[in-house]
Amino acid sequence: MLDIKALAISDVKLIAPKRFGDHRGFFSEVFNHRLLRGNGIDLEFVQDNHSLSVEVGTVRGLHFQTLPHAQGKLVRVARGRILDVAVDLRRGSPTYGRHVTAELSAENWRQLWVPPGFAHGFCTLEPNTEVLYKTTDYYSPQHDAGLYWADMALGISWPVSSARAIVSDKDAKLPRMADLTSPFAWAPPDIEPSASLAAAGFGR
Repeated sequence: MLDIKALAISDVKLIAPKRFGDHRGFFSEVFNHRLLRGNGIDLEFVQDNHSLSVEVGTVRGLHFQTLPHAQGKLVRVARGRILDVAVDLRRGSPTYGRHVTAELSAENWRQLWVPPGFAHGFCTLEPNTEVLYKTTDYYSPQHDAGLYWADMALGISWPVSSARAIVSDKDAKLPRMADLTSPFAWAPPDIEPSASLAAAGFGR
C-alpha cells in the first residue's frame, strides 16, 4: 500500500509506503509500479542511486539533466533525515521558478516523486544520512546541469546558511535562476500524460 498525495506543486508527490512491524523489525513494500502508474506516475525507472552524507548541513543539488536525458526521481531515506527540495523549471508553468519541500527520514518513511522538468536537491538534518533514489533515465555527464542552491531568488528556507553548508565545488559554481535558460517546457494538464511528456521532450 502506498499513500500518495500531491504537494503545492501538484506534479510533485509525497508518498508514504506502509510499514508492518513486529518483534523482529519491519517489512515494507517501498516500490510498486502498478500503484504508482494508477496515480499518474507512469515512467520506467532504469537506475538506482545511493548517497551517504556524513555531516549535518550537507547540501547536494540543485541538480537536473537536460533533454533528451531528463530524469524523474523517486527519493527516499534509509538512514537519517533530509529536507528535500524540488524547483519547477518548466517554462510556461504557472509555478515556474517556485519550489516545494518535504522532510524525508528513516523514521517517517516518506518518499518524494520529482518529475522531469524539476531541479532537485536536499540538505541533511542528521549525521550519516543515506539517501536512495530511482531515476527514469541513466546518468549522462554531457547532460548534467544544475541551479545554485542558495540563490535568494528561489526563496528556499534552507536549514543551513550558505557560509556553514557543506557543498561540493561543482555545486557551489552552479548558475543562478536569472542566468539559467531552462530546456523544459510545460504542457497543460488537459493533454493525456503520454502526449504531455512527448510534447515536453521526455519521450524516448
